[in-house]
Amino acid sequence: MADPADSLDDQVRAADRDRWLSSRFVADGGLRADLIALYALEAELMAIPARVTQPLLAEMRYVWWREQMDGVFAGVARKGHPVLEALTDIVARHGLDRAPFDALIEAHVGRVQGDPHDLDAFYVGPMQAAVRILSKTADPASVVAAARVRGRVQTGQIVDPAMRAEANRALRQLPAEAFPAVASAALRSADPADAARRLQLTWAVLRGRI
Repeated sequence: MADPADSLDDQVRAADRDRWLSSRFVADGGLRADLIALYALEAELMAIPARVTQPLLAEMRYVWWREQMDGVFAGVARKGHPVLEALTDIVARHGLDRAPFDALIEAHVGRVQGDPHDLDAFYVGPMQAAVRILSKTADPASVVAAARVRGRVQTGQIVDPAMRAEANRALRQLPAEAFPAVASAALRSADPADAARRLQLTWAVLRGRI
């Protein structure tokens, strides 16, 4: 029988190559698996509009995910669903807050309805949760600017040098073990060649800068 952790790893590798590559820099295998579970949830949510034929059906699926958060944060895993089982476990062990998850789901509903991207909901909240998984001493505020840089790159917006400089000033406070959760913000393009991805991410992790 396949290991559910391997299944989630494959899912994230296919859906979010940047953060999958970044997760390879997490030395602790257990924490890497926890990070992958968080990214697998985001992959599930991002894929919904492509799996249904009408916006209303997409909204219904997001409502289902919103309802599942009740069980996740009550410590009652939905059996047979690898993402929800893993998420329930990591929420309990790492003391993750619910608000960013609810905000992420609502942002996806807004996306289906044609609203502008809520960059903080899509990028800041999830990055702060990822950092929390990797380091209990990290200040969530230290990654806000970096998450916004990543959000702008992913949505095709300009990131000027001053924005990166601001992000890097804040990242000086980030413990080194948490940096893999931030490293994807170092990418200058939403779709660089794989070799360029690896080089940029490796260089970012070595320097602790985006």
